[in-house]
Amino acid sequence: MEELTMMAIHIATDVVGILALDDQGNLIDKVLFDRKPEEIADRLIELEKSTPIKELLELLERLKGRKVVLEDPELARRVSSTIQNVEIASESPDPILVEFRRRFWEDYLPKLGISKEEYQSLLLEVSDIITRRKLRQAVEKRDLFIAQSISTVDDIDKTLNLIASRIREWYGIHFPELEELVRDNKEYVALVRDIGHRSRYTLESVASVLKGAPEERIKRIVEAAKKSIGADMSDWDLDQIKAYADIYLRLDEYRNKLSEYIDEAMKDVAPNVRELVGPLLGARLIKLAGGLMRLAMLPASTIQVLGAEKALFRALRTGGKPPKHGVIFQYPEIFRAPRWQRGKIARALAAKLAIAAKADAFTGNFIAAKLKEDLLARIQEVKTLYAKPPPRAPQPKPAQRQPERRQGPPPKKPSLKKPSKKE
Repeated sequence: MEELTMMAIHIATDVVGILALDDQGNLIDKVLFDRKPEEIADRLIELEKSTPIKELLELLERLKGRKVVLEDPELARRVSSTIQNVEIASESPDPILVEFRRRFWEDYLPKLGISKEEYQSLLLEVSDIITRRKLRQAVEKRDLFIAQSISTVDDIDKTLNLIASRIREWYGIHFPELEELVRDNKEYVALVRDIGHRSRYTLESVASVLKGAPEERIKRIVEAAKKSIGADMSDWDLDQIKAYADIYLRLDEYRNKLSEYIDEAMKDVAPNVRELVGPLLGARLIKLAGGLMRLAMLPASTIQVLGAEKALFRALRTGGKPPKHGVIFQYPEIFRAPRWQRGKIARALAAKLAIAAKADAFTGNFIAAKLKEDLLARIQEVKTLYAKPPPRAPQPKPAQRQPERRQGPPPKKPSLKKPSKKE
């Protein structure tokens, strides 16, 4: 009896239920699932997450006073804190369970009261349900929505630039002087849509479009409209430009709403990354990495050059200098810094981003305030220590070519005597 007590019990999980095997692989106890594929899929997904299910706990209650071996160490840890008087150990892979799976068809199926055909049908159906659920969970992750949203913002920016360029060229036929007076695309397009013909440019009309603009600037625009050398246009011609300008402004309004959506989504999905670099740059990093989880798994050195893959591979191929930063160049402290400080700031930022992404993906703890404080301290340290550019390395002088030394007797000088006719 004492020998049986000391014998280890190995727990196997399968679509039919939870099975207990001794050291010789003999089936000594079992708790079978109801043959409902949806419920079986629920149980197996919970076990995959290392969550003790009721069938497992029920079986372990019968094995009190015995040593039990589980393959999942996290599941073993959780079960040991739940069940008393059971010694829980973990071993992966468990050789007893490896042998159990090899002999499953012939030795165990008859004892479980299920035929081979029924088992295969049940296994196929449960596997299909689990696969579909995992795919749905992967698609439903909000970080993928954020990645698509920031890609849409980039597409809108390209479209807005194209439309603005076309409107400037088109409207410039009528009022070419406005090109130099209004540099901002949105202001330019708003003047085109809301005022139209240059004869309608007055102090009041321009001030109603360019709200808050200095009075001197408004006067220059109005004077330029009066003295313009552009071609005249009918209202029928201007209506086409104004309709195109309206499309630009409505698209720009949607871009702003999309940016607000990304900001709110980043608060839920990646608050630490958002607090560190802002919602748009954080969303671009998630997109380039392929998701928040993948970003969390990347080392800081890879995060530093995300978005500069072409330059990195070109440097590796040609032996040139690798890039010091990728898309994180958009971080204000990097692109405003002198050239010789950018690499050090980018390295410090990437290190903090790696920590922030891990916190967002795995723990959910908000640690961005401390990360940002440490980052700003490091940036200030870089600016202090490397305030001046490093001295340039001396260029090597080109090696002077030495005259070649000839070996052997000197060559004979050619004779200047003219050959005779006899010769």
